Amino acid sequence: MSLQRHENPNSLPDLQHSRPSDTATDPVLTVTEVARELKCSKAHVYNLINNRVRGVKPLPTISLGRKKLVRRRSFEAWKRANEANTLGDILGPEPEINTVDA
Repeated sequence: MSLQRHENPNSLPDLQHSRPSDTATDPVLTVTEVARELKCSKAHVYNLINNRVRGVKPLPTISLGRKKLVRRRSFEAWKRANEANTLGDILGPEPEINTVDA
């Protein structure tokens, strides 16, 4: 006699076992913690999340209804990506001026 496993189709999968172990232990940050680390207001963090800051890539989040959480690894990658975003990306290349023939 074999035992059959009956799964509820409405039940959520066991996420802890379906992810690699390094992401399962990846800490999450609240908007307040992100704001404290960036030394800015929570309103500014929400602007970053909602792509309302020109020249800055949006901050990736996990949405739990209205609550937003940020994975530590995503936050660190986002900081590195935006750190690489220099003024040249925003202003464009400088025009070349020929000072010899001017």
